[in-house]
Amino acid sequence: MHDSVIARQIIEQAKKHGKVKSITIEVGELASLTAHDLEHVMEAMTDCRINVTELTAKVKCACGYIGRPKILERGHDIVMFVCPRCGNVPDILSGDKITLKKVETLDKKK
Repeated sequence: MHDSVIARQIIEQAKKHGKVKSITIEVGELASLTAHDLEHVMEAMTDCRINVTELTAKVKCACGYIGRPKILERGHDIVMFVCPRCGNVPDILSGDKITLKKVETLDKKK
């Protein structure tokens, strides 16, 4: 259900631009919903073309590591990750958001 709420919000935001032909979304690797799951749900909810890309996450740890986290587990609405160097929980720099990147409309409004 959480998946469809997010998808519906994105579709409604896109519709504010006009009659939607395609929607491009960027899903962070640490977002509460995977890129694949969001794409699947959105395709079931709309007839427009859905383009979803996954953004690799970037974290910063107290040990000095900056880079991609080690994902331990992904569940419904939760992602457990650690620093691959020391095993502690790092701070997220990027890759935890779902972002509407582009809306292409039939009437050419952007």
